Amino acid sequence: MSTASSTASSSAGSGAPVASAAERSEGRTGSAPGRLRGLVDRFAPALGAYALVKAIGLAVFLMLLEHTGDYLRKQTGRGGGVHAWDVLGTWDGVWYQRIAENGYDPKLIPLHGFPLATYYENSSAFFPLYPWLMRLVGAVTGLGPYGCGIVVSVAASLVAAAGIFAIAERLGGFRAGVIAAVVWGLFPGSGVEWAVYSDSLFVALSAWACYCVMTRRWPAAGLLALVAGLNRPTAAALIAAVSIAALVALVRRTDGVARPLTAMLITPWGLVGYVAWVGWRMGDWGGYFKLQRGAWNRYFDFGASTVRTVLDVITGHWSFWQSNPVPDLIAIALLIALPGLLVLLWRARPPLVLWVYTAMTVFLALSSNQIFGNISRYLLPAFPLFIGLAVALRRVRTSSLIGLFAMPAVAAGWYAGYALFELGIP
Repeated sequence: MSTASSTASSSAGSGAPVASAAERSEGRTGSAPGRLRGLVDRFAPALGAYALVKAIGLAVFLMLLEHTGDYLRKQTGRGGGVHAWDVLGTWDGVWYQRIAENGYDPKLIPLHGFPLATYYENSSAFFPLYPWLMRLVGAVTGLGPYGCGIVVSVAASLVAAAGIFAIAERLGGFRAGVIAAVVWGLFPGSGVEWAVYSDSLFVALSAWACYCVMTRRWPAAGLLALVAGLNRPTAAALIAAVSIAALVALVRRTDGVARPLTAMLITPWGLVGYVAWVGWRMGDWGGYFKLQRGAWNRYFDFGASTVRTVLDVITGHWSFWQSNPVPDLIAIALLIALPGLLVLLWRARPPLVLWVYTAMTVFLALSSNQIFGNISRYLLPAFPLFIGLAVALRRVRTSSLIGLFAMPAVAAGWYAGYALFELGIP
């Protein structure tokens, strides 16, 4: 495998638009078939390696489900099913399928026997882009909601892996890009990448938005951030990252005025628009946040619940209502590894957009009252953490890398699949 030049690697730390060797080769090939061959040569190794580790993990996950039969016994609140793979459409996947079929009905419905501040779970907490794409795939293919959700997620995961590869390639060369794509596929929260979840779609939009900033394609970066705002509320991290990077470029006049200013002006409107729509439908402009808190017990608490849960887990109490012992311990292990991942990212000298995006994503994941065991999933969008590790591993021999990733590829079926879907609540 070839490596990018040292100039490309160092210049990318400041976000300079220095093309990789693959990009330069592609640019010299004028014909459409030549450009296509260039893209295949550039991205195929990373996408192939990513798909391989995902397929291995998924096979192990399905074997564990078949062995235990949990997918048949545990149907309450999960959608149920008669096949092991039906589990991939449970939990949040049930809600996305309902939205794709029936749309939204934003309103507060008090639960009987509970205080009036507690409301029935409402689908409006889930953003619309993913179910919109599910419906589009269904119209084209005739597949049901479950099949459409899987198609969208798998396709989006490949786009996300390509984006992560492209960013890591600029920071550390071709090998670092391939490794980063593989690490993203092995991360503890990666079980939702090939499930009826919106995570892969969000990472695809975020990675390519950051790449557009790094290559100074400001309008494209702003548009991708706008669209991401229709997919998840945590798009606030991406919106902040693109806007701050655009503001710095605007102040320094490195890319003129119009393009960075355009990015700044358009980034927030997907997120703002959906939250405003929910509020308008409910007759309460704070309605979305009331749904999140009252119906789903999700709200910003400056990390108080995270600290409390960490203390409970490490002391063996597990006295809180959202306890899931195995996913909670995996989350603790991830928090222990987090400072090291941040140090490796710092050593890779990433541009400002990656720093802001990573910091905001980590902050939002740890500062909200959510299911603690899902930290592995909440940090899945923080893909620059994997890039720092990939850059550190790029000089390891290929045979050693295969040995290093072989066991995690197998074990991911348990820690990123079974532990998340069956032993916890993804």
